[in-house]
Amino acid sequence: MRLAAIADIHGNAAALEAVLADIAAQGIAPDSIVNLGDCLSGPLEAGRTADILVPLDLPTVRGNHDRYLIEHEAGKMHSWEADAFRQLTPAHLDWLRALPVSRVWREEVFLCHATPADDQLYWMERIEPNGVVGLKPRAEIEELADGISQSLILCGHSHLPRAVRLSDGRLLVNPGSVGCPAYDDDTPYYHRVEAGTPMASYAICERQGGDWSVSFRLVPYDHMSQSRLAGRNGRASWEAGLATGWLG
Repeated sequence: MRLAAIADIHGNAAALEAVLADIAAQGIAPDSIVNLGDCLSGPLEAGRTADILVPLDLPTVRGNHDRYLIEHEAGKMHSWEADAFRQLTPAHLDWLRALPVSRVWREEVFLCHATPADDQLYWMERIEPNGVVGLKPRAEIEELADGISQSLILCGHSHLPRAVRLSDGRLLVNPGSVGCPAYDDDTPYYHRVEAGTPMASYAICERQGGDWSVSFRLVPYDHMSQSRLAGRNGRASWEAGLATGWLG
């Protein structure tokens, strides 16, 4: 079994197109791509991203930013959602409403956005009070996987490509972010997540015998066009992150 996992597109249609082309070049068909959510929010091209994604009918789970788009009132949205909402049609929003919070793909792969019970909690990362982003202890990571029988577990949310082998052999994989390589947040403490590269990230997972392997792929694309778009839309942190993979 071989599949491609994408996550955290955040309305970056140019990055999505580059990743889909790279996936096809690896010989992976669209019916073997899974999408881990946070699809549209951001100051880029939410509508065009939705127009690409919806017809593909990929197995997709709902991320926290997808949820914000359908739960928050139009005048009370965060900036990422407000920027995207103006571009979305009722059909786009209906597609978001229909997404599950988790799902099992082909009986062997568990999909969620962040963790099974909380779409805003990093699964593998811990934030220190001083803002340092590090790896959680394995026991904490494994506790969040209780009750999941699948041998491959896929999540997104942190935008950082990472894999952790659990003590029972299950593999937990975050493919990184297709469209947003750097951001900051204040929960639970102020911190920055910076990939250090503007390239679009995704993962290829393959089972050979009883074991899963993972390859992370970083795909170049015209990231400066998206950086300039974010700048024109008044989002300086996005402009910097898309240009370099750093916030400054």
